[in-house]
Amino acid sequence: MTLDQLVRGQRATVLAVDWALLAPEDAKRLRAMGLDEGAHVAVEHRGVFGGVDPLAVTVGRMTVAVRRVHAAAMKVEAI
Repeated sequence: MTLDQLVRGQRATVLAVDWALLAPEDAKRLRAMGLDEGAHVAVEHRGVFGGVDPLAVTVGRMTVAVRRVHAAAMKVEAI
């Protein structure tokens, strides 16, 4: 399953990220926020208009906003 498919509130571990799907500057920013293999994450909120973008994702003790296309590049396993 990918991060964008995760049920709201469900915790998961990032297993892999397909960095080739992301622009280099986006990949660098996501790594800087801790969204990399082994990170513990949870989707807290989805976008207001149709739930498309952005996703509010908890990474450790921090909450960050990510685009759905970025979340779709992250394979996760529910905890």
